[in-house]
Amino acid sequence: GPAVPVGQRDKMYNSWLRSFCRLTLYIAWVLLSLGIQATLVFLRSPFQHRFPLICHRNCCRIMGAKVIVTGKPVKDPSALFVSNHCSYADISFIGGLVRASFVAKAEMRHWPIFGWCARLSRCVFVERQARFAKRQAEEMKDRLRAGDRLILFPEGTSSDGNRVLKFRSSLLSAADTRIDGKPVLVQPMSITYTHLDGIPVGRHLRPFFAWYGDMDMASHLWELMGMGKLTVRISFDEPVTVDQFASRKDLTNYCEAVVAARVSEALTGHAQPVLYDPEVPAAPRPALAPAPAAAATAA
Repeated sequence: GPAVPVGQRDKMYNSWLRSFCRLTLYIAWVLLSLGIQATLVFLRSPFQHRFPLICHRNCCRIMGAKVIVTGKPVKDPSALFVSNHCSYADISFIGGLVRASFVAKAEMRHWPIFGWCARLSRCVFVERQARFAKRQAEEMKDRLRAGDRLILFPEGTSSDGNRVLKFRSSLLSAADTRIDGKPVLVQPMSITYTHLDGIPVGRHLRPFFAWYGDMDMASHLWELMGMGKLTVRISFDEPVTVDQFASRKDLTNYCEAVVAARVSEALTGHAQPVLYDPEVPAAPRPALAPAPAAAATAA
């Protein structure tokens, strides 16, 4: 059903004092980080690529979140990470684990605070119109060839957190990139908001964390900051390349199936099969390695 408006949800989970304290700390830290990152970029310091990790990790601490990580991000200097997308908060949770630049919608460039952070962390901004697709694909490929790592949300928008939306193969065009004759690695990953104060987050609580549709960001951020101890699960699966599939569309379908299975596992607590059925029967199916045991880390 439709999302319950932010202002009408049950307030028993939210503390206005906690919202005020956390949001004050959050804004102060982000503004300080912007100044530090701008200085590092101006000085062309190599630490400019490391500092966003520190910035995002502290944002997670301010939000009072615990991140449980399964698997490990690839170490290759050039890689394409493919993830589902629930909220603007995904940026900090993922950005605190992976040293990479995000691929974000062009509108984000003009957002206060978030847009400034995105520009300083060298986000790739993409337009939704088809006429920009080729140029933007080349920009992403150039970044990968230059040794950058990119994080992509191929759903093209944020979801309600209960399911994974259809992945758009056009957004994975950078997967065709070849470096020294070898295809770039593509690593499926997932993010799921699972518990609040140790209690499973059901459909009635998920809108506190997922930001989608016509939700107002300011009021959503206020409520998010006022919540208790949030648990977030992030899974990294085995990387693949476009050469393992008959087409980029098959690669996209495979990544979608893996991410959907991991989100379902995180929500239900039960292992889920990866439902991947390529259109071309002869297309090879890369083996999906069992996920290693989850290791909890305080983010």
